[in-house]
Amino acid sequence: MCGIAGIIGNNRQANDVRVMIDSQSHRGPDGEGIYLDSSRKAVLGHSRLSIIDKSEAGRQPMVSAGNLVITYNGEVYNYLELRRELESGYDFRTGSDT
Repeated sequence: MCGIAGIIGNNRQANDVRVMIDSQSHRGPDGEGIYLDSSRKAVLGHSRLSIIDKSEAGRQPMVSAGNLVITYNGEVYNYLELRRELESGYDFRTGSDT
């Protein structure tokens, strides 16, 4: 099962979120990631159970253009239909629903 964690505030350390992500390991995730912004004011973590896109490209948190970051826990059931609509103006880098 996937899980997300995060802290917003002053001078947060990635270790703060690492503890939260590690506490989810009993849920069976097969990957994890941590994002720490350059100002050290936001840390996002994700423990991942790969189902749709099992490649490293589907790993979260995802960073695009250096300033957009997402970590997401859920499922977009019609993501293939939405993707087809968006492909004319957006380059997708994964096969995931995120």
